[in-house]
Amino acid sequence: MDAIGIIGAGQMGSGIAQNAAASGLTVLLADREQSIADAARDGIAKRFARLVSKDKISETEADAAMQRIQPVSDYGAMDQASFIIEAATEREDIKQAIFAEAGKVLRSDAILASNTSSISITRMGANLPDPSRFIGLHFFNPVPVMELIEIIPGLATSQESVAKTRAFAELLGKKIVMSEDEPGFVVNRILLPMINEAIFVLGQGTANVADIDKGCRLGLNHPMGPLQLADFIGLDTCLEIMRVIFESTGDSKYRPAPMLMKYVDAGWLGRKSKRGFYDYSGEEPVPTR
Repeated sequence: MDAIGIIGAGQMGSGIAQNAAASGLTVLLADREQSIADAARDGIAKRFARLVSKDKISETEADAAMQRIQPVSDYGAMDQASFIIEAATEREDIKQAIFAEAGKVLRSDAILASNTSSISITRMGANLPDPSRFIGLHFFNPVPVMELIEIIPGLATSQESVAKTRAFAELLGKKIVMSEDEPGFVVNRILLPMINEAIFVLGQGTANVADIDKGCRLGLNHPMGPLQLADFIGLDTCLEIMRVIFESTGDSKYRPAPMLMKYVDAGWLGRKSKRGFYDYSGEEPVPTR
């Protein structure tokens, strides 16, 4: 396979870049500024160094993978890519702007994929010159660790594009779940309403943060409680996904919890802002309620 392009060098984009480079692929990594892509590459180098220190990979393998990651300042270089993956924030207007620019350099045999976790692939693809080569490719965080990937064809996505995307996902060592193009797809359609309900339970005073998470860890045998997981995902991302599902279905059972909206308004976004349902300013997370 030729190079792949990744647009968006945040947590998800840099994770996809790391996974792809470790799988032997050349990666062209872009963001709105070259400095962001450069910083993401530096972060990937640190993660590879930790893997080397734990004897997970050899130093030679890490160095070779890093050589395959090329930060780029614009999308022009991505005319080399057989796949371009958008990994921007979960806002459709931002994604649509990226697709408009990426579509200008997308070569005639390449596929454009979105890492959206909830937004309609059919609707986003309808604005592209060739919707048959547009598909949803939903990675899970942290990408190098999580085995799962969801593949979501839009109404116009061709079977050839689906087959190429499956082959690409398998090359990355992922296990595949196919989903119809419905709000939230499979995993988030189940997971985010559970997280949202946990926030309703907290907001109504049924139990505190520690007991809600403890109850779900022990009672449901989950490795992480829903409020801690929400902090890990990012409360702003959780809110955007719930809004997409609610607005797409019109079903009141998906309305975002008021406390979730308040926390996002306050800038309490979880681990990335050092505060959410837990305080992350110390050595160990401490429940805030």
